[in-house]
Amino acid sequence: MAKADTARLSRLIRQSGFYNLKAERLKNLLTFLSDKYGFNLNKISNIRTDDLRAQLLGVNGVGPETCDSILLYAFNRPVFVIDAYTKRIFSRHKILPRDCSYDQAQNLFMRNLSPDHRLYNEFHALIVRLAKDFCKIRPDCVKCPLYEKKLACK
Repeated sequence: MAKADTARLSRLIRQSGFYNLKAERLKNLLTFLSDKYGFNLNKISNIRTDDLRAQLLGVNGVGPETCDSILLYAFNRPVFVIDAYTKRIFSRHKILPRDCSYDQAQNLFMRNLSPDHRLYNEFHALIVRLAKDFCKIRPDCVKCPLYEKKLACK
């Protein structure tokens, strides 16, 4: 991928939507990984999580969700990923305010769950599944496994 030009990457990821922008951002990330670390995953793995997070966030096009996904899924770092599904579910259940920031939401999970990348990975996967199956834009609350009359969302 690093050797492919942006136009070729765009064609390859066309199905993902916003493919031109995503290809450009992917090239930025690949350039960073190449220039800074020579794609040496062992070198990257030795960087402290906070330092690596700061470096990744410095790459044009890498925001908190993408950065934390890389840390969790590629480097097995105990960093909880917050996405729209997480905010939707937990705001509907009044655990998070609807307008909470990424950092506020992430702090809630990281303060209340053991710092274990496997746990964070599984928990996030379950959130995604719950959102896709039940807590959609138009939710199916009655069928939701979290549904109880006293906890009814909306």
